[in-house]
Amino acid sequence: MKYQPLDPAIFINNRKRFVSHMLPNSIAVFVSNDEWPSNGDALHSFKQNSDLYWLSGIVQEDSMVILFPDNPDPKFREVLVLVRPNELKEKWDGKRLRAGEAKAIAGMATVVWLDSLDALLQGWIHLADNIYLDSNENDRKASAIRSREYRFIDEMKAQYPLHHYMRAAKIMKELRAIKSKEEIVVVQKAIDITDNTFRRLMKFIQPGVNECEIEAEIWHSFLSQRATGPAYGSIIASGDNARTLHYVSNNAECKDGDLILMDFGAEYGGYCADLTRTIPVNGKFTRRQKTVYHACLHLHNYAKSILKPGISILDYTDKVGEEATQQFLKIGLLKKSDVKNEDQENRAYRKYLYHGISHHLGIDVHDLGTRTAPIKAGMLFTIEPGIYIEEEQMGVRIENNFWITKNGNTDLMKNIPITVEEIESYMKR
Repeated sequence: MKYQPLDPAIFINNRKRFVSHMLPNSIAVFVSNDEWPSNGDALHSFKQNSDLYWLSGIVQEDSMVILFPDNPDPKFREVLVLVRPNELKEKWDGKRLRAGEAKAIAGMATVVWLDSLDALLQGWIHLADNIYLDSNENDRKASAIRSREYRFIDEMKAQYPLHHYMRAAKIMKELRAIKSKEEIVVVQKAIDITDNTFRRLMKFIQPGVNECEIEAEIWHSFLSQRATGPAYGSIIASGDNARTLHYVSNNAECKDGDLILMDFGAEYGGYCADLTRTIPVNGKFTRRQKTVYHACLHLHNYAKSILKPGISILDYTDKVGEEATQQFLKIGLLKKSDVKNEDQENRAYRKYLYHGISHHLGIDVHDLGTRTAPIKAGMLFTIEPGIYIEEEQMGVRIENNFWITKNGNTDLMKNIPITVEEIESYMKR
């Protein structure tokens, strides 16, 4: 890992939170992600299972976390399973964690090597009444590939068919949505790295630069600040490219007079930042660009004013949609007749704002959390309204990250330039 070691109290506390939701005499088993093949003999970069990381901070392949709070033997109530270091493999692929190193990262006292687990696990399973197994229950899940966690479910049910199986993901969805103060410290580090990078870009961008050169600056800035890398594929969309929400070609020339929409964020310590800024390539907004930008910033600030405990994301999105309708009337995108005759299932404003306003953020950039239940203190959200105008070949989006508090929210990106005046002043330097 490139980042500095995190406080193991993060993972100790996370395990305590999970265990507190388990039924009596239950065992929970979490497995790491697969190493996915690429082409030839190559593998994709390994990405740890988010739930296992949340519980342990371990990013190594072939790892497991086993929680059995009622185990008669106290030393096996929390177990971290690792692949045994192998001299030959380490010559090719690099050093693997030693037991002491892993214990320090996870704050766990017991490490068991994977090649000696089977006999121990069988005895623990025989003592337990319920088995919690993990699955991917992210609402945005789209992959049909049967991943390691699902294959492990099949194996366990085949070997122990008479046990009562429980969904660990149901607990995880509730717990991971609420971020502790210690987690927010790590998120803030990812945000600060992203802030520094954005300021670097405002000095770098000018007419004639290519989108890919901007992406290269992001990678350089992130890695030089010890981030793992981008939290997701950076969107560097100049001109009309900004109307494509997940534009990742990043290969066009940035032209004088155009805006450039940049959606990027650092991953640090396993946690994600998610920033979007739209700035003028030449450092100066035109009158029309300024009008549209101000409308988008108004929506951003309005959303910030209502994103607080008690409201659901669905109700919140509807309210922002009403405000967007008024703004779009004001700047000439909609006519009163468009609103009067709109389809309630496809509101008129959706022509120019065709995505959600907020999503949960955390270990995953689209993190676990509910869309229908009331928002709770401790949740972490983006706020990212956009305005996309085909007729003007223009797209504007503004995004910050907010931690929900008891009575409102805290803008974790409040120090990052956001107004027209701040952006123009910084680019002028």
